[in-house]
Amino acid sequence: MSSRSKLDHLYLIALGSNQRHPVIGAPLRIIAAAFDALEMEDIDVFSTSNIVSSKPVGPSGRQYANAAAVLASDLMPPDLLIRLKAIEQHFGRRIQGQKWRSRVLDLDIILWSGGIWSSDHPALSIPHAHMRERSFVLGPASEIAADMRDPLSGLQLKHLNHRLNHAKPLDAAKSGH
Repeated sequence: MSSRSKLDHLYLIALGSNQRHPVIGAPLRIIAAAFDALEMEDIDVFSTSNIVSSKPVGPSGRQYANAAAVLASDLMPPDLLIRLKAIEQHFGRRIQGQKWRSRVLDLDIILWSGGIWSSDHPALSIPHAHMRERSFVLGPASEIAADMRDPLSGLQLKHLNHRLNHAKPLDAAKSGH
């Protein structure tokens, strides 16, 4: 952590890329560059995960590179979201368009040390509405913030990740149904 003034909030951010950048290159390199781009005067990158590969959600046919980062900042969630969207645009993401399409960079706020944040903005709901069902979020997040808790379930990320990746369907015959 730097010698800057006190940074009041911790955030868990998910990063994803599945489209090449003309200068930076492949998605793996984009995620690495995005880690650097997140570091700002009032945002300290506290921890970063390994970069993993995952299948796309929705109609995009390209594999994703995914990772997570823990940030410290004095910014409130709406202000951090503005910064994240500016970074996405800098990397070439178009704001308008099809949901789940190929993208150079996607940055999502997953958790915030302040707990729950809801707003009318669909991109700003903390905890992230789909985090519990996405191993490409929970895997990297568990690597760097295993003990962080989902404020809705009260479960730690490591437990959510384990449940998602090791859950077995109930056998109807054994359950008596």
